[in-house]
Amino acid sequence: MTPPRIIHALAVLALALVGVAAPVAAVAAPGSSVRPAASEDVDDFSYASWDAVFEVGIDDDGRARMHVTETLVARFPEYDQNRGIVRGLPTSYEGAGIDTRVLSVKDEQGADVPYETDDEDGLLLILTGNDDYVRGLTTYVIEYEMRDVILAAGASRAARGDGSGHPAVDEFYWDLLPLDSTQPIERFRADIVFDSAMGAQLVGATSCYAGVSGAADECELQGPAVDGGLATFRVESGERPAGDGVTVAIGFEPGTVVQPSARTPNPVTDTAPLVAAIGAAGLAVGGWLSVSAFQRRRRVATGIIVAQYDVPDAMPPLLAAAIVPGAKDVIPAEIVHLAVRGTLRIEEGGSPENPRLRRLPGARIPDQLDVEALDALFLKANDGGVVDVPSASESFAGRMTALTQSGKAAAASRGLTTGARSRVAVIVQWCAIALAVVGLGVSVWGVSSGRLSAIPALVAVSFGVVLVLIAGFYSFTKHTVLTPEGAREFEYLQGVKEFIRVADADRLRMLQSYSGAERRQDGTADVIHVYERLLPYAMLFGMEKEWGDVLEKAYLREQRGPGWIGDPSTPYVGVYLSAFTASSHAASVYTSPSAGTSSSSGGSFGGGFSGGGGGGGFSGGR
Repeated sequence: MTPPRIIHALAVLALALVGVAAPVAAVAAPGSSVRPAASEDVDDFSYASWDAVFEVGIDDDGRARMHVTETLVARFPEYDQNRGIVRGLPTSYEGAGIDTRVLSVKDEQGADVPYETDDEDGLLLILTGNDDYVRGLTTYVIEYEMRDVILAAGASRAARGDGSGHPAVDEFYWDLLPLDSTQPIERFRADIVFDSAMGAQLVGATSCYAGVSGAADECELQGPAVDGGLATFRVESGERPAGDGVTVAIGFEPGTVVQPSARTPNPVTDTAPLVAAIGAAGLAVGGWLSVSAFQRRRRVATGIIVAQYDVPDAMPPLLAAAIVPGAKDVIPAEIVHLAVRGTLRIEEGGSPENPRLRRLPGARIPDQLDVEALDALFLKANDGGVVDVPSASESFAGRMTALTQSGKAAAASRGLTTGARSRVAVIVQWCAIALAVVGLGVSVWGVSSGRLSAIPALVAVSFGVVLVLIAGFYSFTKHTVLTPEGAREFEYLQGVKEFIRVADADRLRMLQSYSGAERRQDGTADVIHVYERLLPYAMLFGMEKEWGDVLEKAYLREQRGPGWIGDPSTPYVGVYLSAFTASSHAASVYTSPSAGTSSSSGGSFGGGFSGGGGGGGFSGGR
């Protein structure tokens, strides 16, 4: 072999040796923190064994008390991954708190293991260890107590009888392993020990279920073995995969244990708050409706509506809109009002959607609000008295909004409107608040006393309180209502609406009657003149299309067109009114841009499943 080839072969051999030696050194070096290529998931470990002893008895109050000792031997990897385990214990069962208390955490020598607890999603978490890593086989002996772990007859399907002729029984229906776990178990054993008082009440109905949550596969439950009055059941198995549970169901004579008050019906805490919430919400809505009724009552002066076909100069559309509820197209109506009064003319602009307004000199301006409207439409900086209505303009929208507010302010200053509260609404609202407060207090008391069944009532009454507060703000606020003078003006405007609504023949008879002529302000019988003056108010009532058709027919009869628009030959409704109303309205409103699952189905007589009882909880790494 030539020297270059020998050197090359030696180099290859040296690299191969380095590649083999590196992992060997990493594994062999004691105390080394170098980790091989492995998962960094703290849940990636197993249990060499899981042993538990459940000691169940009856306390001085006749309620079930359980003491549990779990001996868990964790098999951690031989590198720095885990600082301990996390064991989660349920804190409630079938609607009642079970007073879960951790007594101690020790190792196999009986020495204390540091731990801390935390509450999360209905679980009491036990977090063992500190900042030091643990490796290999590590033992944790966890002692804890629970209360009210026995369900009474009637609380489960087995307790009620499952429809197969089985008697009703009290029942210990418990998950012995956490199903929400990713750690396999190499060996499992559990002893369930009942004291003499409970052992004497056994009815012989027992079941055991194994597998993932919901599985109905049966397992062997040994016992009871009786020794000195104690009755012991045992279940054990070899390897169990992660998430594989074991659930036992053991029946007792009815009335063996006293149930917590949270599991007994209590209409005061569970039902009364719901009734209070519904009643408070109903009263809140009643307060809201009382305000509406109050506003409607204030619109009545005489209760008699007489058809009217002229509107005084002192009632421009801006003012009329402030006393007519739900008035529509206020700004377009004011512009048409100014046009038919001869103070401006509506012309075709760049397109029918963007009309042009031209101010006409020398015309009499009927009301101060009309003066403000002209000033807002034609700014002093505008030369020639011509303005195009913009399709979108923040400044134009701001001026039109201010103009609408001027109409409301004028209605108040002229004694047509005022602010007032509805006494009925205030009384009704105070009743709603009182009812909501009582319901909230009762439901809070029920939940704080451990009644989980009171939680739905607390949620419902909380929503009711929110609704009552919102409605209270509305009911206690002063609302704009009409004064007696404002009610008379409102009835007058309703008469105008009635005149617009009736048939054409009826309108003509009204105009030609003696009383009709007597009411006419300008002494003229010009139908077109009268009809034009009412057009802006038809717009406020949302009747501009119908009234536009009436006015267009009148123009055809008289063989003339409207003088207040730029092109009298243009069809009136089709081009100008509809397009103008839409564009003016658009411009005026423009604005700038997991706990152990439990089941009440029972299972001591069969029909249960793995994970269907109380207990279980959670297991994971830290």
